[in-house]
Amino acid sequence: MKILIVDDERLVRWFLERALARWGHEIVSVSNGAEAMDALGSSDFDLMFTDLRMPEENGSTLIERVGEITNVKNKKPPRIIVCSAYVTSEMVENYQNGGIKVLRKPFKLEELEDILSEQKS
Repeated sequence: MKILIVDDERLVRWFLERALARWGHEIVSVSNGAEAMDALGSSDFDLMFTDLRMPEENGSTLIERVGEITNVKNKKPPRIIVCSAYVTSEMVENYQNGGIKVLRKPFKLEELEDILSEQKS
């Protein structure tokens, strides 16, 4: 799978990059929503991990814009996993109703494996 990681925390990006690459995935990692939009415009991704609170463009706005850019480029949008410490129960329900998975920070490697295996099926 080709995976886009969007998170302003360098350590979180590093952790996800290492784990996902070790499992054989192709990784592109960026630090904010604006960079993510550039990456989405120039390449196809199967999956996107995104934080919610980031500078320049937050994760919620990015999620809304993913559909826009993929429609313009006639691409299939990536499946999305929100990876954030700042999610409420209501947000989780809303995201899940929209087909978006949520991984609450801090998370364990096993939780990452579980949510990733759900995306493969």
